[in-house]
Amino acid sequence: MEIVKYLISPLLALLLSPLLLGVVNKTKAFFAGRKGAPLLQLYYDLFRLFNKDSVISGTTSQIFKIAPIIVFGAILAAIFLLPFTAACKSFAFTGDFVLLFYLLALARFFMIIAALDTGSAFEGMGASREAFFAALAEPVIFITILTILRLNQSTSLITAFTSTVDKNWIIMALLAFPMFIVMLTENSRIPFDDPNTHLELTMVHEVMILDHSGIDLAILEYAAALKFWLFTLLFVKIIFPFNGAGFGVEMVTTLGLMILSSIAVGVIESVMARSRLVKIPQLLFSAGVIACLGFYLSISKLY
Repeated sequence: MEIVKYLISPLLALLLSPLLLGVVNKTKAFFAGRKGAPLLQLYYDLFRLFNKDSVISGTTSQIFKIAPIIVFGAILAAIFLLPFTAACKSFAFTGDFVLLFYLLALARFFMIIAALDTGSAFEGMGASREAFFAALAEPVIFITILTILRLNQSTSLITAFTSTVDKNWIIMALLAFPMFIVMLTENSRIPFDDPNTHLELTMVHEVMILDHSGIDLAILEYAAALKFWLFTLLFVKIIFPFNGAGFGVEMVTTLGLMILSSIAVGVIESVMARSRLVKIPQLLFSAGVIACLGFYLSISKLY
C-alpha cells in the first residue's frame, strides 16, 4: 500500500487536471453572460483527439514526432515530485526543486524545437516568445522557492511544502503574488497570452502546436492541463494553512483552493485584456521585485 501514497498526486492530476481548465472556461462564460461549453468539455475533446490519427508534415524530422511524448512525460514526472497533501509520499531529496524545474525546462525545450522543426516562421515566432517569457519568469520562481526553503529551514521543496512550521503570512502574501504571475506566464494565460484566439499578435502556446493533430495534439493538450494543475498546486501550497491537519482535511482544502485559483484565473481573463508585448517584462520584473522583498524579509529581523 505504500506505493499508493506515491501515486496519489499524479493520479489526481491525470484525472482532474482537465477539470480545472473547465472551471476557468465556465467562469469566463459566466462573466460573458453565456452558458458556455460543458465543464467536462476538455475530456470530450481529448477523447475525440485520441481516436484520430496524426497528420505529420513531410518537412519535419523525428524530433517533431517524439516531442509530445517527452513533453507529457517530463511534466508528469515533475508532478510525481510534488505531493498533493502531507500524507502523500513523494521523492523528496536535497535540491529536489532543481530537478522539478529542470523537468519543466525539458518539456519547454522540446516544445520549442518541435515548433521550430516545422520550418514555419509563424511557429518560430511563438517559440521565440515562449523562450523570452521563460527567461524572465524563471528567476522569479527560483527566488520564491528559495524564500520558501529559507522559511522552513529545509533544502527540499517537498519537505518545505509539507512542513508544519508556522507561516509568516506577510511573507507568504509577498510570495503568493509572484507565483500567481508565474502561473499565468507559464500557462500562457491572459495578460501574457490569449488562449482563445488565433491572432498572430497574441499567440504563444497555441501557435507552437498548430501543426500537431490527432493523438499528438491530444497529448500536448493533456500536458498543458497537467502543467496548469502543477503550477496551481505550487501556488496553493504557498498559501495552504492546514499542513498536518489530516489527510481528509488537506485533500478537500487543497482541491477547493485549486478550484478557487482556477476561478480567479477565469475572472482575470474576463476583466483584463492581453498586455502588449513590451509591457510583459515590466510585469514580470515587478513580480521579481516583490519576490526579492519577500526573500529580504525572510533573512532579516523585520518580521
